[in-house]
Amino acid sequence: MSCLKTTFLSLLALAAIAFAESGDSLTCPEGTVISAIRFEGLEHTNPRVVQRELLNKAGEPFSVEKFEIEKRRLQDLDLFTDISVSCSVAKYGQEIASAQPRNDKYGELIYSFKEIFRWIPAPAGKKTDRDGLMIGLALANLNVLGEDIRAELQYRTSTDPFLDNNEYAFYASSPYLFGLPLGWNLEFLRTDSYDEIRGFQDDSWLLDLDLDYGISSHLSLLMTVAGRELKDAAFLPEAGFGFAFDFRDSKLDSRQGVYFEYMLTHVGEGDDRDFNCNIIDDGATCDGGMGGENYRELLTDARAYYSIWRFVTGATALVRYRMGDVERYDYYYHGGANTFRGHEADSNYLGVHEALLTLEERFVLMVRHAASLWGINFFYGVQLVAGLDGSLLWDKGRPGWENYEGAVYGGVHLVIPALDRVRFEVGYSPDKGEPVFYFGLFDKVTSSRWRSR
Repeated sequence: MSCLKTTFLSLLALAAIAFAESGDSLTCPEGTVISAIRFEGLEHTNPRVVQRELLNKAGEPFSVEKFEIEKRRLQDLDLFTDISVSCSVAKYGQEIASAQPRNDKYGELIYSFKEIFRWIPAPAGKKTDRDGLMIGLALANLNVLGEDIRAELQYRTSTDPFLDNNEYAFYASSPYLFGLPLGWNLEFLRTDSYDEIRGFQDDSWLLDLDLDYGISSHLSLLMTVAGRELKDAAFLPEAGFGFAFDFRDSKLDSRQGVYFEYMLTHVGEGDDRDFNCNIIDDGATCDGGMGGENYRELLTDARAYYSIWRFVTGATALVRYRMGDVERYDYYYHGGANTFRGHEADSNYLGVHEALLTLEERFVLMVRHAASLWGINFFYGVQLVAGLDGSLLWDKGRPGWENYEGAVYGGVHLVIPALDRVRFEVGYSPDKGEPVFYFGLFDKVTSSRWRSR
């Protein structure tokens, strides 16, 4: 998953409150016949990147409802801090030959954009339940060649213990490929980190490609292929196929609608025997390897959102069930900002299968604002959150109440570019009896999916 994990962005957003720019985003009357469409402010973005998201067309009456949908689509690109529309309105004259009545209005529709900063050389940060806070350096381009292609290089190391866990990464992604609605996400990751939760040295290389083909505006076919080389274990290939229904108003900071995804993935090459073991006199001798894997994983990701005024209610469920041989180094763990906000992750909370349930209420304290600081354009918003986390981890059969944990949490989310949101939260589980502070990046339902990478 392509991700720009730069904690320094949150500092920029906080510092920019005094410099916020706001205003009306719509100054075009409903029903105005569109004579032509013009774009302003696209210094680094190819106009076709914008054009393919538009619903209002030349020769048709302007629709405010269509513009609101367009605006959310354009915001999902994460390329613009502000999007507005206006039109030069006049009576029909000799400029246009049309079958419309002479007393209709026509006008040139003008879309105005403020682009987000493109190049980002900056400190890089990552917060995981396994490695804690990691810091380093990053160089990213959010809009390669103006084609909405995001690419970045990163190096990160752990802060505690300092320099012990290291990660090198390259990410690239785009919602289109050669003009086709084929979203792609390429990830190359080198990890050298000791996993204290599952007790092994994660000395690995990972190459992963995810594809998302849009059959319609609400239905996508999904495919994933990956290869992982893990020291002291067999080579671990992955291949998966699935589909997703997406009726949300926006992919980022969703306020209304539902999302449902179903994915079947096979992991391993069919060899689930212990790694590098030999049979000698009816006994086995091994060199300490961790063994190969051979399993199929069924994933269900369901999300629903409903808004009344500034209150946004969200319910999410992530369930992953595995059939076959799963080694301990790939067990799921729960605990921390990305999974279960009731305690920290440790070796007591491991399982082959998992279910993560969340019911969250958000109050939009400050709506999304465009801002500029030292010539850098960006946006920010502030939300107050409170919710319930449910966690299920189990190894065989069906889960029982002994596998369930519950917690309450609350906090503040800062909505910013690239990272989606920065989360400051406090969780409390009755089983632990003490509050725990959490710092997280991205929406929790997103980080839960990719927390192991």
